[in-house]
Amino acid sequence: MSMLSGIRIVDLTTVIFGPYATQMLADLGAEVIKVETPGMGDISRYLGSGVPNPTMGSIHLTVNRGKRSIALDLKKPEDAAVLRDLIAGADVFFHNVRGKAIARLGFDYEGCKAIKPDIIYVHGTGFGQDGPYADLQAYDDVIQAATGTTSLLPRVDGNPAPRYFPSLIADKIAGQFGAQAILAALVHKLRTGDGQQVEVPMFECFAAFMLTEHLRDDTLDPPIGPAGYPRQLDPTRQPFPTRDGYLAIVPYTPESTARLLGLLGSADLLRAPEYEAAKAKGQHMPIIYSEIARKTPAKTSAEWLELFAANDIPAMAARDLQDVRKDPHLVTTGFFRHRTHPDVGAFHEMQPPVKYGAMPPRDLGFAPRVDGDGTAIRDELATRHG
Repeated sequence: MSMLSGIRIVDLTTVIFGPYATQMLADLGAEVIKVETPGMGDISRYLGSGVPNPTMGSIHLTVNRGKRSIALDLKKPEDAAVLRDLIAGADVFFHNVRGKAIARLGFDYEGCKAIKPDIIYVHGTGFGQDGPYADLQAYDDVIQAATGTTSLLPRVDGNPAPRYFPSLIADKIAGQFGAQAILAALVHKLRTGDGQQVEVPMFECFAAFMLTEHLRDDTLDPPIGPAGYPRQLDPTRQPFPTRDGYLAIVPYTPESTARLLGLLGSADLLRAPEYEAAKAKGQHMPIIYSEIARKTPAKTSAEWLELFAANDIPAMAARDLQDVRKDPHLVTTGFFRHRTHPDVGAFHEMQPPVKYGAMPPRDLGFAPRVDGDGTAIRDELATRHG
């Protein structure tokens, strides 16, 4: 049996934030019913190449795998009635529609609680609904800007132009918080029998994530220094050049730093007056990084990796994104599985990264077509009504 067998989630979310959260729960065995706009469906279907079917884009294959799809126009009374029926039989209702709009449709918390008193009602918002940004739209770029994330690369390389981190990182982190929130609410319901209203605000979630280390010396009152974690913002902390590539090398502890410098033939650096003076001020790591970068071109990446592995130095080749799928560790562990989707054809599917002793590996469900399960779901609801 899967970890979340018997849990039903009605998912009215779109794009990445909400679908990523419910995808993780579908991987654990929850039944996730994806409610989509008739015709076009969720915009996430068009993220990534979807040839020969443009509604089955590559990102959709991941963030909506294992779900069932029904298309409903909630402005039509008959379709709104179907959603009410779905909520009546669900444990969780998760949406990211703005508050005023969902209230007009009759699916705010009070409306859903009237349908199912113990419903877990999860609202994925851009910003906390008790603040001045409550009604603003939020996308990943907006949240990266608002949280100061766009100021990080300028601090590292000196180019003052704010820049985005090249990932939908805010969406995905908010999705992680969303999945955690649903699981916590399910535990509470198992203990008490009570549902509840849960808000998952993207801005606050990502601020908490980024400021875990970067609030730094601005944490105290009064501050003892500026925000920003120096180790992460050090421009000399970059992959180090070798004779034929680049390596990530992490001299994290005093012991590993001394061992690494010994292997590089630079042990005397730790006794140099300029190093001791910099260390007294907590400013010694740029000296270490600069010395590593000066010495690593002497050998190939493979030669260094063999030497570092034998001496317990954390290191890994800096590979191109295109090559990650061929990583020997991921190949051996079966992280990528070659499968054939009935509507798309052959594709590579990432497996859930967490392994549970109580849940053996299982076949994950495929991402659905728009309204691919609509008829079956309606028939099930009709049967339930007798």
